Parts: sequence; structure tokens; C-alpha cells
Amino acid sequence: MSQTILVTGGAGFIGANFIHYWFKNHPEDQIINLDVLTYAGNLDNLTSVNDLPNYTFVRGDIRDKELVNKIMDEIDVVVHFAAESHVDRSIKNPEIFLETNIIGTQILLESALKHNLKRFHHISTDEVFGALPLNTTEKFTLDTPYNPHSPYSASKAAADHLVRAYGTTYGLPYTITNCTNNYGPFQFPEKFIALTITNLLEGKKIPVYGDGLYVRDWLHTEDHCRAIDRVLADGKLGKTYLVGGMTKDVSNLEISRMILEIMGESEDKIEHVKDRPGHDRRYAIDWSETKAQLGWEPSITLQKGLEQTVKWYQENQAWWKKLKQTNQQYFTEHYKN
Repeated sequence: MSQTILVTGGAGFIGANFIHYWFKNHPEDQIINLDVLTYAGNLDNLTSVNDLPNYTFVRGDIRDKELVNKIMDEIDVVVHFAAESHVDRSIKNPEIFLETNIIGTQILLESALKHNLKRFHHISTDEVFGALPLNTTEKFTLDTPYNPHSPYSASKAAADHLVRAYGTTYGLPYTITNCTNNYGPFQFPEKFIALTITNLLEGKKIPVYGDGLYVRDWLHTEDHCRAIDRVLADGKLGKTYLVGGMTKDVSNLEISRMILEIMGESEDKIEHVKDRPGHDRRYAIDWSETKAQLGWEPSITLQKGLEQTVKWYQENQAWWKKLKQTNQQYFTEHYKN
């Protein structure tokens, strides 16, 4: 039986990958993509689906109550990606993160409740849990207290609490996934892996914060989309699922070296830059319960995923060069030290 899904932020990195994934695996469904097209939203991400009869793009803001309510009349399920998501930008300008990630989420929740949707699925992050010490085996679990360290992660933590509050108070049928750092095709080149690859393709050095020993639990976006699919199919309402991609720690410096090796470059391309404020040392997430309950686990190894991602950026230079050129001032100012 077909359904109509509202994807918020579907012109962004993960949202666009989700739309491609969903049409490939569920071609009978309808998708409405609501995206305001900030600097990180890009319709070039969706050229291959633009003409599908069951795809509709609506340019608009999730904070626009009238528009959201109008769209919700047609919707069965919401998959809520729309968010300001770059930690560095949240440090420079926290206000927009609060407006979009908190107020925008509340407006969507209120409308979903009003229109009796079957499911509100909220995409969140492992960063809401704070940070873990290096050189330990500790991982975030569903019992880990929230302890966000940046305006970005604080705004996502608030959104998570709102989703759960609407479930408990009003009976809204919801699920949440807290995922780790994603990488893959269509990622805006301000993020670490995309920036590393595109800088090397431009003959530039790659900036590495501080000592480079920061650890992230890298998840290929295709594996993330598969996890959301499993949650929408068999996830229990009112439950949160943790989604990660790694079984062992790999530092940012090691990631840089892996990409350098894939691209045939030497380590003198690494440039250590001034660290950012409040930089979380380590993330790691325990996704064993998600595997046990839904039969999901990541299928793309880090080596294979990086190779595929390098190839994608090599073959799609017109896509990312335009974005870097348009946002050149940000890159220049941000990495000037």
C-alpha cells in the first residue's frame, strides 16, 4: 500500500540521499520535499527525481505554520531532516539554530498532531550526549544522559525532548534515530571528509583541528537511509534507535591519512589549524540494540565508503566547485588561522 511522505530538508545532504534511496526501494510511494534552500540546500542534488510524477518539491520554511498545515493535509508520514547542522556555524551564529531546530520542529509536531499522521520520524544526532574520553571503550547508549556541548547539539537535544513530549502529552506517534557523523555523495564541502577530498582535488592543504586525535563514529549515508527504512517499517512507536557506522575508533588524523592514500597524496598536505571552542573529543555509539531489534547493521566499511566518496567527488567536480566558489568568503574567514 502506497503512502505519502513529507521529507523536510530533502534538498540537503542526508535528505537528498534519503529521497534517492526511498524511490529506489519504494517506487510506489509519494514524496513531498519541503526545503527552504539555505546555503546547504541544493536542488542539483535531486535532478534525477525532479520529473517523477510522485515527487513534489515545495520551497518553504518549516517555521511557516500556514504552509506546513497546508502540506500536512496530504501526508501520512513525516521524516524530519531539516536542521541547521554545522557546529562551527552554530558557534558563530547560534540564533538560527534555535529558530530552525527547536521552533521549526515544534511547528511540525503541532501540525502532525492536528492532522493525525501515522508517524513522525525525527532525525537526531549522537552529539546530544556530549563527549567521551579518548582511549576508552565507552559508548553512548539509550541510558546516556543528554549533555550537549555546542549550540548545535543543544538545539537538537531540545528538539528530541519536544518530540518525546508530544508523544507523552498528546499521544503523537513518533520514532527517533540518533545517528553518528554521516559522509557520502552530495555532502556540502564544509564538512570534514568532503572538505578534505575537495581541497586535495584543488591542490590545497587539508585543515585538521588541533592535534587531529578527535574521534567520530563515521556512518555512510546509504547505511543511515537503510536504518531509517527499518525503523519506519518495524520500529516501535515512542522508541529511539541509535545508528552508528563503526566498530573501532579512528581519529580524524587517521581519516585524513586514509583519504591521502586513496588519492595518492603525501602527508605534507595535512595542515593543523587552530582548534575550535568546546571541541568534543570522542563520539562512539552502541547500535547493538538497533541490530537486535530491527536486524540492521552498517554494510559499508569505512575504507570502501571513503573510496566510493572520493570517486564521487572526482566525478562531480562541477557540483562542488560551484558551492565552494559561492561560499568562498566563509572558507577563507573560517580557516584563516
